[in-house]
Parts: sequence; C-alpha cells; structure tokens
Amino acid sequence: MNLPADFIQTIHSAFGEKGEIFLKNLPDLVIDASARWGLTEIQPVLNLSFNFVAFAKHNHEDVILKIGVLNPELTSEMAALKLFNGEGACQLIEHDEGSGLLLLERLKPGKMLSELKDDDERTHIAADLMQKIWRDINLESDGPPSMQEHTLSGTRAPAFQKFIKLSDWFDGLRKIRPRFGGDTGPFPKKILERVEDFLAELFAEKDIKLIHGDFHHFNILSSERGWLVIDPKGVIGPAGYEVGPFMINPWDSLSDERPFKVQAERRVSILSERLGWEREKIIKWSTAHAVLSAWWCIEDAQSEDNAGWEYSMWCAQMLSGLK
Repeated sequence: MNLPADFIQTIHSAFGEKGEIFLKNLPDLVIDASARWGLTEIQPVLNLSFNFVAFAKHNHEDVILKIGVLNPELTSEMAALKLFNGEGACQLIEHDEGSGLLLLERLKPGKMLSELKDDDERTHIAADLMQKIWRDINLESDGPPSMQEHTLSGTRAPAFQKFIKLSDWFDGLRKIRPRFGGDTGPFPKKILERVEDFLAELFAEKDIKLIHGDFHHFNILSSERGWLVIDPKGVIGPAGYEVGPFMINPWDSLSDERPFKVQAERRVSILSERLGWEREKIIKWSTAHAVLSAWWCIEDAQSEDNAGWEYSMWCAQMLSGLK
C-alpha cells in the first residue's frame, strides 16, 4: 500500500510503537473490511492525518471507510456515533471496535461549514446542530465511576469509560507550572489565573451531556440530509464547553483584533439567544478552551516555539476581553 510520507510520519509521531504496528497491519485491515462488508472501489482520501480514510462503494452506495490506531478517542467516537444514530451526525453503518474499523455514511456534497461566507448563518447552523446531537446524562448507579452506566435521552449508554471525560482534558492545565519551573512560561499569568479561578464554577454546572468535543467549522459538512457533524470525540461534561472550539475557528483565519472581536461578539450574542445561556458563560468556556488548546500545542510539540499555541493564546486574550 502506497501511503503518503507525511501520514506515516504523523502516525509514528502520535502513536509510537502502536502506530508502527498499525501501519504494518493496515493493508490486511483494508482487505478484512472489504471482505466483511463487501466494499469495492476503495480510494484513500488525499489529506490523510491521524486515521486512514477512504472513499468506497457498499451495496452500490458511496461510503467512507475509516481505520484508526486503537485508542480511547477512537472508541469514544464509535460510541458517540452509535448514540447519535444519524441525528445531526453522519450515520455509523458498521463498526468493529476491536479492529478500529468504521464504515460511515458519505456526506454529499460535503461542503465544510467554513466555506459559507455569512458568519451569522454559520453560527445559527452550529446552534441547531449542537442541540440535535447533545444527549442528556443521568447517573443510574451508586457504584464506582468506572462501573457506572448512564441514560442518554432514554437510551441505555455503554459503560462510562467508553467516553472521554472533559475534566481529564482540563486536568492537563495543572502541568503548565511544573513544565516551566513553577512559572507560567509563555502563558500570560493574568489569563491563566483567571481561567484557573473560574474552572471550578464551570464544572459545577448541572448541564452535563454527551457532546461532540471538537465542534468546529471543519467537522460540520453539508449533506442531502442537511448539515451534519463528523469526527466526534465523544466527551462527557458540561455542555458549555462545546462552544469553545467553534469560537476560535476557522483555525488561524483571523489575524487582527477588531474583526475578531466584532465576529466573536456576534457569535456570543447568537449563541446566547439560541442556547439560552448567559453571555458570560459562553465567554468563559471559550477562553478556557483557547488556553487548553494552547497548552495542547505546546505539549504535543514539546516546544513553545510553534505557531499553534500563539494563535490559541491570542484568541484567549481577545475572548477574555469580551463583555
């Protein structure tokens, strides 16, 4: 199998030895999926990143074959898509959790939300989709968290550990000071301390849901069934987090303060009206995500000398100044 060099490098960098094994086994996994589900005309997409993704035919219908390195995010994606059941999301047709295989509905025409020019329209579409895909969480057991099960909108969910916990992501911010010898490094101390101060308040919210977790303009595509999300992380936590990735995207497309603030203020107003939330809640979650995004960029690159964290921190600074 002729795979792009940058895809091979990404898999090695992200998954190490597990990635090496995955690449070695990938041809056999494709053959297995093809035989199992009767797939033909398999054509890898051009922009492979962290998963092998290919166009294919299944019962004469266009589909997407996705194969990933076995990891918690892939497992939670499968579980989330299963629960969404095509409502506001692409349909999961078949899957094999043990092999990391997903057969997905192909969305046509597949235009990304980022391609729409009217940002107000984009934000209204996003608000619609958020409310379609979210699933309520109700604990139904007094047992330990690892054994708890949940009811999501009346449907029995898989065990809790199938999904990512949002609190685990934000626990990562505790690594910042140890990384920089007790200081905040490239993170402006005022903003980091502000986020640290209000995180407890945000996580005290009772509005706990299964959310997408990476909800932004490139994960929202047009289809014959309307606008739908793809690639959910499958995250359990306060629903307010969902606005964070949306607020700082399309990634790196905004570079001066005034237009960003004008657009961000419009988005906050629309989301506040559509979701019934106070503006302050939206601004705080957006700022918190921007800081977390900056930390991920530094942590993943093992260096603060990359542009990704700078854009995220710039967004955090702009968002923290909104009213």
